[in-house]
Amino acid sequence: MDREKAVKAVRDFLAACGEDTEREGLKDTPARVADMFAELLSGNGQRAEEHLSKSFSVQSGDMVIEKDITFSSTCEHHLMPFFGRMAIAYIPQGRVAGLSKLARTVEVFAKRLQLQEQLTSQVAQAVYSCLGARGAFVVCEAEHTCMTCRGVKKYGSKTVTFATAGDFPEEMAAKVLALIK
Repeated sequence: MDREKAVKAVRDFLAACGEDTEREGLKDTPARVADMFAELLSGNGQRAEEHLSKSFSVQSGDMVIEKDITFSSTCEHHLMPFFGRMAIAYIPQGRVAGLSKLARTVEVFAKRLQLQEQLTSQVAQAVYSCLGARGAFVVCEAEHTCMTCRGVKKYGSKTVTFATAGDFPEEMAAKVLALIK
C-alpha cells in the first residue's frame, strides 16, 4: 500500500464531507485510517501455498473438519466489514495440513477486498489444490455491516455460502453440515 497516497485520499475524503481536517479529533485520522486499511488488506500479496505447504503425511483418507474459524473481511462493494465463521472439510490423499494452517489460509483470503461467495470458493480451491486433497467443502456464515448499518438495516441477518472443489461426495457434505451446527 502506498501509505502517503492513502493518507492524502482520506484527508481529501474528509474535506469533501465538509470536515475540518485540522481540528483536534481529525488531525491524525487520515494516518490512522490508512494504517487500518493496510492491516485489513494485509492478505494482498500473500499466498495460501505459504501456509498449506507445511503438511504431514498420513495413511488415512478419512475426512478432516476444522470448524468455527472466525474471520473478518472487507466488502469490496461498500468498503464495510463483514465477519463470521467458516468450516473447512477435506478428504486427504496422503497429506494433511497443520490445523493452524487452515485458519491462516482463511486469513490470506479474508484480508483482501472481498465478496463472501468468492472468499468461500478461494478457500475451498486452495485446500483442494495445495494439499492435493480428493475434495474440499467449505461453509461460510457471515454478517455484513453493509446490510445491518445502512440500506435495509436488517440487524442479525446472516449470509451462508458453500463451495466445493474436487470430488466431495454429497453424502459427506450432508455429514459436514450436521456436524458443524
